Amino acid sequence: MTFGEKLRQCRTEKGLTKTELAKRAGLGLNTISNYENGKTYPQNREVYKILADILGVDANYLHNENDDFVASASEKYGYRGKRQAEELIAQMGGLFAGGELSEEDMDGVMKAMQDLYWKAKAENKKYTPKKYRK
Repeated sequence: MTFGEKLRQCRTEKGLTKTELAKRAGLGLNTISNYENGKTYPQNREVYKILADILGVDANYLHNENDDFVASASEKYGYRGKRQAEELIAQMGGLFAGGELSEEDMDGVMKAMQDLYWKAKAENKKYTPKKYRK
């Protein structure tokens, strides 16, 4: 479950509207909508804590490493990088459908795949648009 899905679920369980949550968190309505639609993620970890406190959940529940991975890919490689990262996560999720791996092992596999993604991107730098090269 993504950050946006968790946020929407917790918000509706608390009986809050997007507007109410935005106001309590000191964020804009568009920001909350973008979070829930998976368009953006909080750049500051403090936002996870603020939202978690309002919703009565643990900040670690809202936050997951896949969100950071997608956000980093988007920041470094634009829309295409974001899309590739999301596809990688979706495809890897299919491997876990059988439920044979423990949660810890699944996290390890996902981390390894993310590391391989970054390595492949670094090796294929010549294909990265100039505006995203460092």
